Order: sequence, then C-alpha cells, then structure tokens
Amino acid sequence: MTITVKTGLAALALLGTTALATMTAVTTAQAADKEISWIYCGDKIDPIHEKYIKEWEGKNAGWTIKPEVVGWEQCQDKATTLAAAGTPVGMAYVGSRTLKEFAENDLIVPVPMTDEEKKSYYPHIVDTVTFDDNQWGVPIAFSTKALYWNKDLFKQAGLDPETPPKTWAEEIAFAKQIKEKTGIAGYGLPAKTFDNTMHQFMHWVYTNNGKIIDGDKVTADSPEVLAALQAYKDITPYSVEGATAYEQNEIRAIFLDGKVGMIQAGSGAASRLKKTNIHWGITTLPLGPSAKGPGTLLITDSLAIFKGTGVEDKAIEFAKFITSPGPQGEYELQGDAGLTPLRPSPKVDEFVKADPSWKPLIDGIAYGGPEPLFKDYKGFQNVMIEMVQSVVTGKAEPKAALTKAAGELEQYK
Repeated sequence: MTITVKTGLAALALLGTTALATMTAVTTAQAADKEISWIYCGDKIDPIHEKYIKEWEGKNAGWTIKPEVVGWEQCQDKATTLAAAGTPVGMAYVGSRTLKEFAENDLIVPVPMTDEEKKSYYPHIVDTVTFDDNQWGVPIAFSTKALYWNKDLFKQAGLDPETPPKTWAEEIAFAKQIKEKTGIAGYGLPAKTFDNTMHQFMHWVYTNNGKIIDGDKVTADSPEVLAALQAYKDITPYSVEGATAYEQNEIRAIFLDGKVGMIQAGSGAASRLKKTNIHWGITTLPLGPSAKGPGTLLITDSLAIFKGTGVEDKAIEFAKFITSPGPQGEYELQGDAGLTPLRPSPKVDEFVKADPSWKPLIDGIAYGGPEPLFKDYKGFQNVMIEMVQSVVTGKAEPKAALTKAAGELEQYK
C-alpha cells in the first residue's frame, strides 16, 4: 500500500522535524515492502534470471522480487495450495496445461498480449496459454520432440543409415525390419502410468492434423486421432517389450545403450548422444496420412499471475520483462538447457547453424499443437494414459478405446 500526501508550503512548514522524519520512515518502509513473491521450480535459480531480477529491481525502485525455489515435484502443488487457502504468491512457474483449471477457479488473472507480442513467438506458442480469447500466462520454457535413429542398427538391418522414415508407414516398416533382422527393438514406445505417455501420443496426433479438443468441444473421436492410435497398435510388436514399464526418459536410456532403433525425444537426447560412440541422426517426426506438414506437441511452462495479492499489475510487468526476447533468449540458448527457443531471431539462426541437431526440433513447430486445455487436467491425462495402455497391451481395439476415452473426457473439459 502506498500513501500519497498532498500538502501546501504553509502546511509543510508547520510539520516539525520529528514528524517529517517519521513520515519519511513510514513511506520508505512501505516502498520497501512492495514485493513480488515467485515460486520458482527447480534446484536453484538460474544465474541468468538472477542477473535480470537485479536489473529489473534497479529500474523499479522500492520493488523486490522474492523467488522461493521449490522442487519440480512440489512447486505446482504449493502454488495451488497457497492460492486455494487465500494466501497466494504473486507469481508461479506452472505447466501451461494447468492454466484453464486455475482460471476457472478464479485463482489467476489474465495476462493479455498485444498483437506485436503474439507475433514475436513461433506459431501456436501463444495457443498454449490461450482460451476464451485471452492469455492466462507468459511462456517461459518450451519443448518439442524429433525422431532419433541409430544409424548402426539401421545398417545392421539392411536399411540405409542416412535415410530416416518420413511417414508412419515407413517408421513401422523400419521398426519391423530392425526387430526381425537384428533381434533388437525397432522403436521405443513408452506407456507407463506417467504424464509423458500422454505427451508421446499427442506427438502422433499432431503429426496427423488431429485434435483432442477444439474450444469446449471434445474432438478426440476423429479419423485423424484414430489413425494415430491404430499406428500405436501397429508399431507395438516391434517396440521395446513391456511398454507399460517405461516412461520416455527410461526409453531414452535404452536408446543411449544402443538397444533400440528409433525414439522420439527432445534436445536432451542430443546432448547425451554427443558423449557416446553411437552413430545417430535426428529428423522431424514422421507424418501420418492426414498431415499437412511436420508437427509436434508444443509443451510450454508459464508464469501465472495469482489473484488477490495487490501486486498483479506489477507482477505482469515483471513476468513480461523476464521472458522478453533479451533475457529469454539468453536463458534458453544455453546449449544444454534443453529448451526449444520460443521466438525466431538472428541469435537462434546462429545457434542452429552451430548445432544443426536443433533444426528438426524447430521445424516441427509449424504444424504443431498445444497441450489440450481441460478444467481437470489430471483427469484428462489419466483417460489418455488408460486409452494408450489398453491398446498397447491388447486389452482393447483402437476404435473402441478411443470412443470410450472421448466419452469420458466430456466430464473434464
């Protein structure tokens, strides 16, 4: 709270030295109390963020950013618990998938973007934080996926090691040939009860021009999504056995050990592969029959501004500053940070030129899509995981599993 005192010269002259000193001390204390608390996920604050926090504070006298570092597994729950209890933090790092749930429960405020701000991002990035024609967070981290292949296994199987699959049909055929010729799994399909099982399936949906939800209409039971689930069934026999035992990082570990022919993974796989003796390649994800171009699931994390703190406007200002092209570009282009750039820029062009493995991870953005936004995100996620698991274990046929899932999703939209 800030007190503004309006007084003329005559009245000011009547104030004694003690009164002036007291008033100055109160005003100074209140100015110093203008604080924006920030739940920051991870083990420590990134030095680049520390640098720009100090810069922003230097330009905004009396304002302090107070980050609280909370482990990845607890940080979002903590932000939610505090907001629900009526003691919200000013700002929190959250998965953009949760923004609709926060907004529907009146826990966060909109963060409107100008047309210029929207145009600064790669296509569809702003969609990850948008519903009801408004933005509800500021993207701060972004990931995409590409296809990695083991050139040595391709060669052993009689495949051209320099020619990766371009379509699902080729991907399934190559996986089959690797499995039959080498005895090693041709593909790594994760289906563990874990959030990225849903994510991995969404990459197939977005490489076939599919959608799970369009506004408030569930569109999962469509030919495009059914084709993706059918492809999952078709590639399972040539994949790592016991798919429900693995999540994507465990599948990546198997690939790094040379025991699987192809996986879909993010930039972290490339940084690890460079430290191995594996001959590998990376390309955009293979396309389904209805694809219009290279796609991928666009996953963003965002800064959400919580309601009821009294510092909402200033928190929005800081959130936009810390994620603006300068600070954000420095933060995400750290090489091993594992983040796909949010915006195109000459610096990104230089980055990709220096490390071409980034190009497929960026090329897939053009026809990619956001994480589907549901009021109950975990409910949505669990339905999708159960659907995938039922198909890869042979408990259900794709059509029946998809129709069942689409019906169940209605309660979570």
